[in-house]
Amino acid sequence: MTQTCQSGVALLMEYLEGSVAPDVAAAIERHVSGCTRCQAFVESYRLTPGIFRTATTVELPEDLARSLQEALRRER
Repeated sequence: MTQTCQSGVALLMEYLEGSVAPDVAAAIERHVSGCTRCQAFVESYRLTPGIFRTATTVELPEDLARSLQEALRRER
């Protein structure tokens, strides 16, 4: 990863949340438009919340939930 990539990664979440200064956002967008690695990285960050929401809405089978609860109780 180049220095520009590393600098952008440090600001990526703030950029995606829209909380960086307009000139910083423009610089990140210029870089990302020409960097396929950063394009993939930005896309993965954009998709992550949806993947997380989907994953957390799945109901565990009752026997698995009970087994996990028992294991956690034993660990305490």
